[in-house]
Amino acid sequence: MIVVNLEQVRAAQARLKGHILDTPFVHSRTLSAMVGSEIFLKFENLQFTASFKERGALNRLAQLSPAQCSAGVIAVSAGNHAQGVAYHAQRLGIPALIVMPRFTPTVKVENTRGFGAHVVLHGETFDEAKAHGFELALSRGLTMIHPYDDEAVIAGQGTIALEMLAAEPGLDMLVVAVGGGGLISGIATVAKALAPAIEVIGVQTERFPAMYARFKGVELQSATSSIAEGIAVQVPGTLTAAIVKERVDDLVLVGESDIEHAIVLLLEIEKTVVEGAGAAGLAALLRARLDGDRRFLGKRIGLVLCGGNIDPLTLADIIERGMVRAGRLARIRVDLRDLPGALARVTAILAEANANIEEVHHQRAFTTLPVQSVEVDFVLQTRGPEHIALVIERINAAGFHAARA
Repeated sequence: MIVVNLEQVRAAQARLKGHILDTPFVHSRTLSAMVGSEIFLKFENLQFTASFKERGALNRLAQLSPAQCSAGVIAVSAGNHAQGVAYHAQRLGIPALIVMPRFTPTVKVENTRGFGAHVVLHGETFDEAKAHGFELALSRGLTMIHPYDDEAVIAGQGTIALEMLAAEPGLDMLVVAVGGGGLISGIATVAKALAPAIEVIGVQTERFPAMYARFKGVELQSATSSIAEGIAVQVPGTLTAAIVKERVDDLVLVGESDIEHAIVLLLEIEKTVVEGAGAAGLAALLRARLDGDRRFLGKRIGLVLCGGNIDPLTLADIIERGMVRAGRLARIRVDLRDLPGALARVTAILAEANANIEEVHHQRAFTTLPVQSVEVDFVLQTRGPEHIALVIERINAAGFHAARA
């Protein structure tokens, strides 16, 4: 029997008032034009710990008994729930122990420690860490603050939908990232109570499709890692799976490259940093356009940018890969006679074509070209695919042989 309801979410909103940001929910004109829908973005990455997870964590902590507060709490998390629990436990004077998978990005681990929590790194996956966390909770007498399979946590996450629908009551659809299912369960509970006609669509990664498989009644295997580690959950919650089955309209899958593309677009267009899970909703819309899926076209859609805790080095790699996909970073291979001045002639052509050289790799030995010939790979900053084609055309017109590497 599902017991999470609108009244619980409203009570959570009252508890959270003054402690959690009512984050901006704004229309994106550029993204709307790109996907053919009216897109509204809920900037949960602007919370103090850069994630929506604060809402559910605080709502659960606020309802602990004095004895539970004194004994302390434990949480298992890939990062965002950990920070939410650690931060608000510190505020409330509650000792906190956090168990995190060993692959958790360093920025999330250090931020969690910075909020005064004791961190234990255990297991290769969230589910391995979760099993260890329950063992510690039992042996040490700690209260488990579950990241998603808890009524109070779900109600706290549902406050996001209260804010979204208050700001934009005419929404047709909410598209929400899904890991264990706490976020979408809270949002769907509110949406179906206040606006029964609204569609709620969940998004999972192809590498971690556990809730999707449960919802569709199919068997799918999970991988060991994803760029969206915040929703890399192998086993969905029992309570959340029931809520999703009853209150969510559909679930879709996106690939790693879809998420990378969405991260770059949000950074470039909206000037906001999101992690993989935070970009999942936009990734679903972009993927649908590529696949010819028209379900999102013309709809007024709310997306939750649910987190912004991405490792800076990972973000740098994603940006670079995004520039390659957009044709703004290209690698061109040129075959040259190994003679003085040949390389200078090619670099002059590149300069005349307004292509900026980022890297040069000069190769004599590892090539199938004749002796006294050389392959040179240029990594270039360009304006796009047409500019790349122009650069190659000019090099070939000068008597060299150039092609994309």
